[in-house]
Amino acid sequence: QVQLVEAGGDLVTRGGSLKLSCGTSEITFSIYTMGWYRQAPGKSREFVATIAHDGSTNYADSVKGRFTISRDNIKKLVYLQMNDLKPEDTAVYYCNAWDIGASAGYWGRGTRVTVSS
Repeated sequence: QVQLVEAGGDLVTRGGSLKLSCGTSEITFSIYTMGWYRQAPGKSREFVATIAHDGSTNYADSVKGRFTISRDNIKKLVYLQMNDLKPEDTAVYYCNAWDIGASAGYWGRGTRVTVSS
């Protein structure tokens, strides 16, 4: 029943930039590990990046050096800054929250990113 809402997806040209955001009203947001995943047409959902409550981050090899995940625990938002976008980044991007206390994960409904050649 944790609700996550993504925003910021758009159509951009190769080499462009976008910043995605994901928000929640969940009171325990600050102790969740937050993440971004993506699903391209005809493909399964794949890991992009995560950020833990202490600010530590992990990235998929395909986005290292180009994407940056961050969080604002006061505003209860997580962001994904995407630079030097490539056509292979085209996908629906989903926000994820992991509640270790409940051993449960939650998903947003996604925001679409399209990168043209």
